[in-house]
Amino acid sequence: MNHICLLLSGAALLLNGLAALDLLPRRDAAVFSLVTGSTQLLLAVAYLGTAGGGDSTAGGGGTAILLGAAGMFLFGLTYAYVGLDFLLGLGSRGLGWFCGMVAGCGLLLAAAWSAEDPLLAVLWLCWTYLWLLFFLQLALGIERLTPLIGWSLILTSQASATVPALLGITGRWPDGPEAPATAAGAAAALAALLLLAGYLAWRGRQTAARAAVGLSVACPDVSASALPGELRR
Repeated sequence: MNHICLLLSGAALLLNGLAALDLLPRRDAAVFSLVTGSTQLLLAVAYLGTAGGGDSTAGGGGTAILLGAAGMFLFGLTYAYVGLDFLLGLGSRGLGWFCGMVAGCGLLLAAAWSAEDPLLAVLWLCWTYLWLLFFLQLALGIERLTPLIGWSLILTSQASATVPALLGITGRWPDGPEAPATAAGAAAALAALLLLAGYLAWRGRQTAARAAVGLSVACPDVSASALPGELRR
């Protein structure tokens, strides 16, 4: 069941990334996040009720089952909160602090999985970084991180969620001697994607800055309120 949750997360991360870059209406992403989060919470309850259901990453142990369920609940609550935050206009500050708490939990889960499932540990480090970005943006008000968040969600959504989910669903989740090498390759790939996200966010900011300078030269009377939001900050 956790692989199904991961598959849903890949779609939710992608849609929220597109919404952050204004390539998709935020209301669309919010509704999908709420549906995804609610579904994941139900799956997490069912997962606990069936004692792991023989999932390949559960390992059959009680601790592994609880760790898997904890991850499902954290994802489910995050997506449900994201959806409700936008649809109800809650202001996002509480969501930001919640993401900060989840980022801390993500580090603990990465450490807990490092010995038994190194690939899952790497994925948790990636997700922790994403939650940290939301904390910095929403709780601390660093709005200029929005493009970085958008690109990071888009570029890592499939690599950190959809592809691993399909590996688990098809019974190809790496274990045994090849697991550390696979985890190292995944870490390198995700790091490269996050660096690319940073570059794309920087390039977009530079392009917007040059456009704003050109606009101010052509139209000296243009007020600051006409500039893009990230440049006014």
